[in-house]
Amino acid sequence: MTERIIDQEIRLIPYYRNDEVSFPWYLDPEICRQVDNIDHLYDLERLHNMYDFLNTHGNCYYIEYRGAFVGDVSLRDTGEISIVICREYQNKKIRSRCISEMLSLAKEKGLSCVRANIYAFNHQSRHTFLAAGFRQVSDEWYEYELGESRERPSLPRLAGILG
Repeated sequence: MTERIIDQEIRLIPYYRNDEVSFPWYLDPEICRQVDNIDHLYDLERLHNMYDFLNTHGNCYYIEYRGAFVGDVSLRDTGEISIVICREYQNKKIRSRCISEMLSLAKEKGLSCVRANIYAFNHQSRHTFLAAGFRQVSDEWYEYELGESRERPSLPRLAGILG
């Protein structure tokens, strides 16, 4: 797994154990609620278990924004995407750019669908995933079809159809 450069501001760095950077994100009660709908904080064992699982069953990255690690994003082999942005860096369009990059990675891996589990109270994430083209398929599940049916016809093809 290699680094992925999204744009001038954002790079995705392949996961490696870095508790000093990542543990503080999961010591924020609001982040724990958004991620797992729990009312308690992570401990190091839970953090390690989560990252080990994500890294073993897919691609897991730290999100680097303007030189600072600000969250993580993963794409599991099953097509499930998850993303966490620490509170100080939310509302900077980081999430939407990372989702787009994970959709590109999913295409590279030959996946036909990407899914995201988003709790009903997490309006910000729901809005971001819907804006990225996901559709809600149940109370807390969203899907993005990667097949050709999602692609828009090119102008020459459209011109041939119309004329």
